[in-house]
Formats: sequence, structure tokens, C-alpha cells
Amino acid sequence: MTLDETYQLGYLIKTHGLRGQIVAHFDVDDVAAYTKLKTVYLTLAGAPTKLVEHHIEKVQPQSGNKVLLKLRGIDRIEEAEPLRGSQLHLPLAALPELEEDQFYFHDVIGFTVVDSTMGPLGTVENFYELPQQDMLAMSYQGQEVLIPVVDELISHADHAKKEIYVNLPDGLLDVYLKPSTRQQDEAE
Repeated sequence: MTLDETYQLGYLIKTHGLRGQIVAHFDVDDVAAYTKLKTVYLTLAGAPTKLVEHHIEKVQPQSGNKVLLKLRGIDRIEEAEPLRGSQLHLPLAALPELEEDQFYFHDVIGFTVVDSTMGPLGTVENFYELPQQDMLAMSYQGQEVLIPVVDELISHADHAKKEIYVNLPDGLLDVYLKPSTRQQDEAE
């Protein structure tokens, strides 16, 4: 299995106790849905593109998005410590089904962004997961334009047409296309 065939479930935070348990952060809405998880793939800090399969003995939800993991064969703190900071991955096939108009970020890279008033604008290039909110990065007239991923601005995706529909606020594109006052002063 390659990294491109997986999605990041979360990451390992720290060891817990002396018997090889590890505290992990799951980047999901409901950690309880993952209590029956049997296998996970880790990318280690020294080899960020190599996946190592680990079988799970137990997933115990903690507060928030934290879980206590017990991996088979990791029975001492000395064995668990080198795993700290590793990313947790699952196969893309394990992703839960979504409603018809919902989408996973990786599914819409390359889709055409279509605004409700201006029509086709550009192409989805990337997504940035920032602390405040997620942002869709679109290529528009040679510029990268960031669109907040919120229900008010992003309507839905049409997988058959490879289009994502947005309702951009007036002036958003102008922020990226018009030179700032400082850039105008430097040009003169």
C-alpha cells in the first residue's frame, strides 16, 4: 500500500504508562466510530513516505479527539517511544460514505470551481487545513485564491461533472487581483 492510497486518520501524541500504550489524536468527528479498528498504517518520522502496518489490540476513547491505542507487539514504553509523532493512516476504501452533495478534499482536487453568479472561475489546486478553518486553494487568472470552506460559500460538488459550486462574496476575487497600495507605491 502506498501513501496515495491512504488518508491521514491522525497522529501519535505521546506514550502512556509503561506497557506500550500510546495517546493518539484522531482527526474525525466521532472517535467512538473507530473503537473496532483492527489495523492502522504508520509513517515514522525518519521515513515519512513509508507505511508500516500495525495491528490494533484496543482503541479506548479519551477526552475530545484523543484515544488510547494499544498496538500488537508494542508492550513496553521503550518500544512505544520511537513511534511518537508518527502519522496514522487508513486505506481510502475505509472512508465513510458521504451524502450526495458532500465531498472529501482529496476527491475534488482538479475540479472546476463554478460561482453561482460568475460561472466557471478556475481549478481546485489544494486545501489548507488551518487552525481557524479549512481553505480551498483555487488557481484563478494566474493567482492562488483562497476560499474558506464553509457552508455559506461552498454549496456542493458534482462528481460526474467534476465541478464544485461556490457562492463567493462580492470583492473576494478583487483582493487577490488588485495590487495593494504598497505594491502600487513600489511600482511608481
